[in-house]
Amino acid sequence: MIKKMILGALALGFFATSCSNDDDAATAVSTTSPLTVEFNGLEELGADFVYEGWIIVDGSPVSTGTFTSVESQTFQVNTVQLEAATKFVLSIEPAVDPDPTPADTKVLAGDFSGNSASVWVAPVTVNADMFTDSWGRFFLRTPTDETGTNNGNDENGIWFGTPGAPPTAGLGLPTLAPGWKYEGWVVVDGVGPISTGTFTGLTEVDDSNNFSGIESNVGPPIPGEDFFLNAPVGVTFPLDVRGRTAVISIEPFPDDSPAPFAMKPLLGVAGTETAPTTHDLGLNLSSLPTGTVTR
Repeated sequence: MIKKMILGALALGFFATSCSNDDDAATAVSTTSPLTVEFNGLEELGADFVYEGWIIVDGSPVSTGTFTSVESQTFQVNTVQLEAATKFVLSIEPAVDPDPTPADTKVLAGDFSGNSASVWVAPVTVNADMFTDSWGRFFLRTPTDETGTNNGNDENGIWFGTPGAPPTAGLGLPTLAPGWKYEGWVVVDGVGPISTGTFTGLTEVDDSNNFSGIESNVGPPIPGEDFFLNAPVGVTFPLDVRGRTAVISIEPFPDDSPAPFAMKPLLGVAGTETAPTTHDLGLNLSSLPTGTVTR
């Protein structure tokens, strides 16, 4: 009997030690550390989308969590992975997302230097500083009116380029990464911005001729739009573009909202002169979001 009691005690001791070791191992594996993100210039997304943070560990993305508020956020992240991270990336993801990897719509990115990373716009295929060299011009003309000739109504159309036969490129912008497109806009006071269409190529037609005078006429081989048909609610067509603000934005694709995204690298005001006069688009770099990530 004594021998059995001793063996039983030893067995219980071994079991308790094993459980303790397992608990210690589990605690070590699950140890987390805070990751704080602070962004400037981000805007809240549409209801079907969220922001998601990622750290890059050994070349692979590890999610740090999703959020919708653009206020400062702190996430608990696996300590070992966080210490090994070399980069932080912020993406836009579907709110219901079956894909565990980052979407192409990467908004901000930056490398860790010590315990922090400064993040800046990520939708370009090269160094984001190229936006500092961006430029643009546009002219007023209506190549899609009913006759296809100049009817003295050139103030009703805007085209991002230099007038000619045919017009040539008028935008100097970086090539966008997959998941992003440029979009042109004309701002109507009291109503808001009206899209002229999205595009990636600077010397190609954009994807919209919703308002053009002849529905099948896509206009010249540059982005732009005439404003004759299908006026949005609250707007009267034909639209006089003179004196209105023109904008080029960077939009996620697929887009989270029909309104312009936060990133608007170029904007300018149309003067009173129609083509061949051109009007300049100036840099609007303050619209590009930035951020700091601290571990």
